[in-house]
Amino acid sequence: MAHKRTSIRNNVTSTLTGLTTTGSNVFESRIYPNELAKLPLLNIYSNSETSELASIGKLDRSLEIMVEGFAKATSNVDEALDTIAKEVEVALANDLTRGGHAKETFLTSTDFELESIANQQIGVVKLNFTVRYITTKVNPETLG
Repeated sequence: MAHKRTSIRNNVTSTLTGLTTTGSNVFESRIYPNELAKLPLLNIYSNSETSELASIGKLDRSLEIMVEGFAKATSNVDEALDTIAKEVEVALANDLTRGGHAKETFLTSTDFELESIANQQIGVVKLNFTVRYITTKVNPETLG
């Protein structure tokens, strides 16, 4: 079995694959696939996690999942990034338990950036989601 963090990240990836704007261009990686032909696309990765003792033998965990949406920077890049963000937010809101692996999922922040890759301006929207889940203290594969 995998760490529950892996199961949650896999659920986010499968949930976001097939959205109208980004389609199958979804990568579970913090490394940007440097191929402009794949834009628009999503990158999904674990950003950080905190935990605290929930009860004897159980940890209450708060996992930060980053969803980065990339689009070519054109005159309407802000609208394109807003569309990507909307599609991601709606899709993840359809199952806040991440397939039964979590207690809740919620958006905690959204940031926008412009980057230059291979002399091409790229717009980026960074959506940070917190996913709360409980595991046993001795086994991160087992929900608490």
